[in-house]
Amino acid sequence: MGMRRGLGEPAQILQLRLANQHLARQRSTDPRAMVAHLGAVQSQDYPAALWALGLRVAKATRQSLECAFNSGAILRTHVLRPTWHFVTPEDIRWMLALTAPRIKRAMASRDRELGLNDELVAQTNTIIARALEGGKQLTRPEISAALQAAGIAIADGSVLSHLVSRAELDGVVCSGALRGKLHTYALLEERAPRARVLARDEAVAELVCRYFASHGPATLNDFAWWSGLTVVDGRRGLEAHGSRFVSEEVSGLTYWFASSAARTRVRGPAALLLPNYDEFTVAYRSRDLFYARELVWRPGPRDDAPFGSVIVIGGQVVGMWKRSAVKERLRIEPRWFNPPSRGEETAFTEAAERYAVFVGHRSDCRYVEEVINHHHLEHRANDDPYPRRPQERIFGEDCWTGQP
Repeated sequence: MGMRRGLGEPAQILQLRLANQHLARQRSTDPRAMVAHLGAVQSQDYPAALWALGLRVAKATRQSLECAFNSGAILRTHVLRPTWHFVTPEDIRWMLALTAPRIKRAMASRDRELGLNDELVAQTNTIIARALEGGKQLTRPEISAALQAAGIAIADGSVLSHLVSRAELDGVVCSGALRGKLHTYALLEERAPRARVLARDEAVAELVCRYFASHGPATLNDFAWWSGLTVVDGRRGLEAHGSRFVSEEVSGLTYWFASSAARTRVRGPAALLLPNYDEFTVAYRSRDLFYARELVWRPGPRDDAPFGSVIVIGGQVVGMWKRSAVKERLRIEPRWFNPPSRGEETAFTEAAERYAVFVGHRSDCRYVEEVINHHHLEHRANDDPYPRRPQERIFGEDCWTGQP
């Protein structure tokens, strides 16, 4: 480990993050390699997670990424934190062994409330494994039916959710192929027969390497948030890599990144339409670098961070965006925090067209503008005393309507 000067202002940190996350330039056509590079990709919102990969994988479409998912080139399971992530078949076992114990401890209180214990989970894991043997892939309702046929009472959806999550955390099941719009589960040993197993210290060092190489510059607290591990784990992992990672202090915080990271600015897309839970926004404990808290307009426990779909320009979150289907057309609608410049309007248009291509649309569309000032949004209940013009991006008639 070492420290060197020259990282500069927060803007340079954001530019390096964009480059390291392959958002500034797509350098890979392989979704499996991209997931491995990032370590894991948060994916409880499955369509959004596909778009997160689409932004980083050259020539990717929703269809091509679904093919990779259905074939098992990328898998989806509960790992790192108590939520779904995409991981590779090679990494799934050692990541589960490393992070599942802490996730189980986080779930323990709710498990007790639901009447679940280790003995019952061991029993249900065996029933689920038998139901999936021989390459079978079952939906969650079908797993519920198998459990109830074996005499296990499923009181409600929460019980089933926790039992299936425990089967994932225990390395019994992982994602199968989609059946229409329904997700299925398959035996992990059949889906990832060549998964690696690492000793804990080796696994910590590997996860630290993946995170800081792909998400850096980042702090140890950022790593602890993303991985579900501790700051001590992160520090030991960095020590294991010697001079491969270096640190610099900016505004009182120490940022770690690969010593080989390019310092020259890479010219990428002028604007990015990031999905909710994208790694660029959700993978850091501190989000002040790219998101001004005074611009928040949605109340709630996460109002200090953009967990929704965001517009990013120059590494900064400058607004939100949403898509909807209107009369079989795809509408992409921005909500700017401040009135956009003509250049920002143009950048949004190009970014919206990129999304339309990803989901399989023709690029014929019409564009109108809406500006929502954040000061106005803090007083939305007052019937919008501030005049606005509608803004939306609408794509052709045979457009994709998405899935929940």
